[in-house]
Amino acid sequence: MNILVIGGGGREHALVWKLKSSSKIDKIYCAPGNAGISEDAICVSIKSDDINDLLEFAKQNKIDLTIVGPEQPLTMGITDLFLKNRLKIFGPTKQASQLEGSKSYMKEFCIRHNIPTAKAEIFNNPHKAKAYLDKKDFPVVVKADGIAAGKGVIICNNKNEAEKAIDSIMVEHAFGDAGNQIVIEDFLQGEEASFIAISDGENILPLATSQDHKQVFDNDKGPNTGGMGAYSPAPVITDETFSKVIDKIMMPTIKGMADEGRKYVGVLYAGLMIKDNEPYLLEFNCRFGDPETEPIMMRLKSDLLSVILKTIDGSLKDVSLEWDISSAVCVVMASKGYPGKYEKGEKISGLKEVKSLNNVKVFHAGTAKADDNFIVNGGRVIGVTALGSDIKSAIDNVYHAVNKISWKGVHYRKDIGKKAL
Repeated sequence: MNILVIGGGGREHALVWKLKSSSKIDKIYCAPGNAGISEDAICVSIKSDDINDLLEFAKQNKIDLTIVGPEQPLTMGITDLFLKNRLKIFGPTKQASQLEGSKSYMKEFCIRHNIPTAKAEIFNNPHKAKAYLDKKDFPVVVKADGIAAGKGVIICNNKNEAEKAIDSIMVEHAFGDAGNQIVIEDFLQGEEASFIAISDGENILPLATSQDHKQVFDNDKGPNTGGMGAYSPAPVITDETFSKVIDKIMMPTIKGMADEGRKYVGVLYAGLMIKDNEPYLLEFNCRFGDPETEPIMMRLKSDLLSVILKTIDGSLKDVSLEWDISSAVCVVMASKGYPGKYEKGEKISGLKEVKSLNNVKVFHAGTAKADDNFIVNGGRVIGVTALGSDIKSAIDNVYHAVNKISWKGVHYRKDIGKKAL
């Protein structure tokens, strides 16, 4: 089979790396890919949101299956386009992707289907949004309605911070059109976790549990990012909580989407807040998480391609996954200044040394090549991922590798995985 993976981050590198182990695959293409992915797949210089050119490429190169990594092409309708042209593709339709594409739609959907989530109000006028703050206790969470690369969520500890967040999103357009509408919701206390599952539109197949670290600095300080690291499994999701997530959030969502004529086929990622073993939905994503995919793929022993094909065929019911009993931890190494402005072009050293380490894999995100050297070409640059017999040994192994890699201005959190301890 010829496979096309769309995207160019650490998530896509992890997917390509895992797919590569399947005996059923002849060629793997990745569009646009990155310098690290080019060692595991044939990179194609087509942007992930150029869905018409991606369609033409798939036709011309006899692609048997396309796997969509990022959210933007999904919310643009790439799945609908490929299906219309009788091409196999893994990812929800444009209508189903509204669960991520519009936070206001997601909130209203949760209300209709009795899914536990924070109380919220929706605004398309900044003055009315600010007036609403007079009635609120703090902190509150201000969210851009549309897609903002994981950065459109601002936790506000007082009215002044909330007003600044509203102005930033709605008046200054920090996230472009994604901020034409906002959601202001109550702040939920507890511990965050990621619950990622695959659905064929009727059945749910949960992946290994994981936990992301959103804030840029240690101890969850600083602004939100696309993710500074992750680990799997996540002890905060106990067996009891796991069952509640399936029964109260995941299955009602899949059933509700089907009932509303938006059959959901693909990856459904629930960002959760867990308090006293009770899960509450913070947000939905309509694709694999990044960086959660990196440790999850390191632990997955089953053939990913077979699972995806069964999902598309609607036959997930009898599928079970086999997992490595090891724990996995991923540390994102980022550019100085991320998630704000950052420098590009710095030479990365130490990658060859790390390549020789057992149970360690470097997944590339923002990298390019210059004169046979890997250089910095993005905010999140690489995700160093390691296995260990338990979370503590995985943490030790991953930071042993991280300490061998460097470039001018490198930044990473020193506390990834400590919550699990």
